[in-house]
Amino acid sequence: MNRKNYDSIIIGAGSVGTPLAMNLAEKGVSVLCIDSAPSAGQGNNKCAIGGARATHSEPAKVALGLRSLEVFRTWKEIHGDEISWYQGGYTYVAYDEETMNLFRGNVPLQQKAGLNIRLINAAEMENLVPGINPEGLLGGTWSPFDGSASPMQSCYAFGRKAAELGADFVFNETVTDLGIDGNRVVSVTTDRDTYSCGTVVNCAGSFAAPVGRMAGIELPVFPESHEAGVTEPVRRLFDPMVVDIRKAPGSANYYFYQHDTGQIVFCITPDPPIPGTDTDERSEFLPLVAARMIDLYPRLANIKVRRTWRGIYPMTPDGAPILDRCGPDNHYVAVGMCGQGFMLGPGIGEVMARLMVDDMNETDRLVLSELRLNRQFTSVEALK
Repeated sequence: MNRKNYDSIIIGAGSVGTPLAMNLAEKGVSVLCIDSAPSAGQGNNKCAIGGARATHSEPAKVALGLRSLEVFRTWKEIHGDEISWYQGGYTYVAYDEETMNLFRGNVPLQQKAGLNIRLINAAEMENLVPGINPEGLLGGTWSPFDGSASPMQSCYAFGRKAAELGADFVFNETVTDLGIDGNRVVSVTTDRDTYSCGTVVNCAGSFAAPVGRMAGIELPVFPESHEAGVTEPVRRLFDPMVVDIRKAPGSANYYFYQHDTGQIVFCITPDPPIPGTDTDERSEFLPLVAARMIDLYPRLANIKVRRTWRGIYPMTPDGAPILDRCGPDNHYVAVGMCGQGFMLGPGIGEVMARLMVDDMNETDRLVLSELRLNRQFTSVEALK
């Protein structure tokens, strides 16, 4: 690749940068996507467990989730790539009135935002998740069109399509500086080369804040560690992703689903959070999450765990992404995914591409208004 001048340069070829490259290239924009890893999706993307939902408490994230689900659901039919899409749905369980009341308040707002979701009672939950612990179960919510897909297969598919449309990718290069002339970014310098640009987009995941400083802006994005695991394959036990948002000593919410291979994939949110970018898994994780999962779903008790791993969530103060044009006139950010970059990435790629070519629709304006950098960060996402 000898080209050094692009209409747009994207920093980060992960869950967001890769679909953005695809959408910009589709609009005829010359695109370069730069990543420090050896290939696309090798950062936070490959640590995602694959859940994809529109079940959020904020209208902007519902809109992004709905569009992303449509991309996942139709990708193989339209483009031919296998991304392991499985429409198992999502269910949030309630074992106390506080949680059930939260759902009762959320569901009408979610339905108004276009989400197919409803409240279900305990009997319906037992039918949906056969074998769930019935003691104290009140019910919960059910979103049948949510599901799961492979983060790596999806990212590779988006990257292949982007390249087919003319986007360029360079790997094993770390961005070290942005060249600024007046109030515009004119170049991106890596540890190997310099590329000139018409626009630049920060999709740098856990490293969004230091990249932002290169453009002279402070981004409230801070990395936190989360751990996940996967079991041996077993016969099909249940379909949906099961989410329990109750807090317990050492953890907040946790969630698990059964992959199409029969393996149970699971994750937990540590409480208090674990700040930083350490990706070494720890011995505390498995006993913590296993106890909670088995209490909720006793059939898991004798299934063997194959492996665990730790990934990084680029968090924001309110648990929602930042999508904006900010700092220099031609500088954009799609950062702070809070562990939801994979499930929201296709939708974000479309919205950001339309923002950059000045072709926004009303839904885009709603999303960008809610997720702008200059917001209060006081309304915390209830289902983050």
